[in-house]
Amino acid sequence: MLYGKNVVLGVSGGIAVYKACEIVSRLKKLGANVDVIMTDHATEFVTPLTFQTLAKSAVVLNPFEPVKEYDINHISLAKKADVFVVAPATANVIAKFAQGIADDMLSTTYLASTAHKIVCPAMNVNMYEDVTTQENMKVLRQRGVEFVDATIGMLACGDVGKGRMAEPIDIVEAIVNYLTPQQDFDGKTVLITSGGTEENIDGVRVIANRSSGKMGKALAEAVADRGGKVLFVHGNTSVPMPKGIAEEYAVKTTNEMLKACEDLKDQADVFIFAAAPADYKLKNPHKNKLKGDEITLEFVKNPDIARTIGKAKDGKISVIFCAETENLAESAKKKLVLKNADLVVANDVSRSDIGFGTDENEATIIDKNGKAVESGKVSKRVLADLILDNILLI
Repeated sequence: MLYGKNVVLGVSGGIAVYKACEIVSRLKKLGANVDVIMTDHATEFVTPLTFQTLAKSAVVLNPFEPVKEYDINHISLAKKADVFVVAPATANVIAKFAQGIADDMLSTTYLASTAHKIVCPAMNVNMYEDVTTQENMKVLRQRGVEFVDATIGMLACGDVGKGRMAEPIDIVEAIVNYLTPQQDFDGKTVLITSGGTEENIDGVRVIANRSSGKMGKALAEAVADRGGKVLFVHGNTSVPMPKGIAEEYAVKTTNEMLKACEDLKDQADVFIFAAAPADYKLKNPHKNKLKGDEITLEFVKNPDIARTIGKAKDGKISVIFCAETENLAESAKKKLVLKNADLVVANDVSRSDIGFGTDENEATIIDKNGKAVESGKVSKRVLADLILDNILLI
């Protein structure tokens, strides 16, 4: 849900620091990148190592410490953030934010960041209700800062009242609500093919390929997250079914995948052909297991699913993939025309670090007018959202 999103979490001193650990854990499970900035007082409650282990990234402390990595400094973190969250936020740091004081790493980065800010107060009830604190929060709200407000409960000092930090699940919900893309696929039905097909050689052996279905899964979840209805037609995959799909259709052979697509094509507004169907099949598959020192097999061409559907798409949008080991751009442009597609996603499968079976990919997205967008090396979920962004431009 939050793949590719960068959350900077500022942690200030207070007993509620332990809750910030759960915030990091929940964000990581949702796929977010999390950078943690701790004040000196925060480290008295929970060690930086705890946050480093949960976030899988270095915790930032003193702005005047020698920088071990060039991109770990207050300006880089400020620019990196898609959202800047402070939890817990003490009365002291809230006052600093309101007055523009920048005397430590947290307040310095906060002041330098133009990202959306979410502040989660945590303090004694009397401090919370103090006129100065209330005025500082009012100033920040007027500047567009979002508050996940403190709740009423038993406080660390023994008092009962407002000042208890909101629960991590509620804070994460606020982050998700801000970062989740708009429902820009609402009302659209998207047919996605995924995984590899197989063709029988004999009663035991098959022709197959190394497609894992990871790209198709990423696309399906991206469409669902953005409000679209997903018709998911898949062959063999090595990953769990995508979350949020409306309908699932499991197939084995290329012909079965084609039939499923033909049966569903009238329902779809967009076709994304992310599967790796077998290009060839045996002319005469053997029912029993073949034996002998030498075997001669005769193959025939399978139907081209994307081309068949593309010829009869009736103004609907078609997205194809071009996985090649050489002449990538040339092959991609030819397939775009041959299959009457609107977009082609071209990637070099000769590289072991991207493509089949990996979690990352690097692709060029080319439209029928020749415009090309380079993704760079990114997660397949990030690439999926980039593909959807380009579909909306058609």
